[in-house]
Amino acid sequence: MKVSDILSAKGNEVATIGPESTISTAVNLLKLKGIGALVVTEDDRKVAGILSERDIVRALVDHGEEIMQMHVSDLMTRAVKTCGPADDVNTCMGEMTRSRIRHLPVVDDQGLAGLISIGDVVKNRLDELQTEANVLRDYIVGRS
Repeated sequence: MKVSDILSAKGNEVATIGPESTISTAVNLLKLKGIGALVVTEDDRKVAGILSERDIVRALVDHGEEIMQMHVSDLMTRAVKTCGPADDVNTCMGEMTRSRIRHLPVVDDQGLAGLISIGDVVKNRLDELQTEANVLRDYIVGRS
């Protein structure tokens, strides 16, 4: 299965934020949307970074509540791993596991095209396993 198949099912809407926005704004957006990460972009197309709840919690330990006035660009991860719509989901799952990341922005020729999470990838794998089990069950029942 390809990344584009996941995006077809879940949609390609991505919550983004500008690098000059405050962490307070980012936290409120994360809560409002019930998500764990924001893609940082100035134009909603070119990925400049990613800001996750993990980035915020770690900064909270170092800086305390003053992080709320800091800019997203101060805390975001700049070296963002990405994938493409044609990439294999299992390859992406392997990269997410190796890199210990939970979100992969999907980038095409025009720029940001979506976002997949580890939850999306795991759901996809569970659906594949269920389909395989059903096929095997039907095969066994059909032979009896």
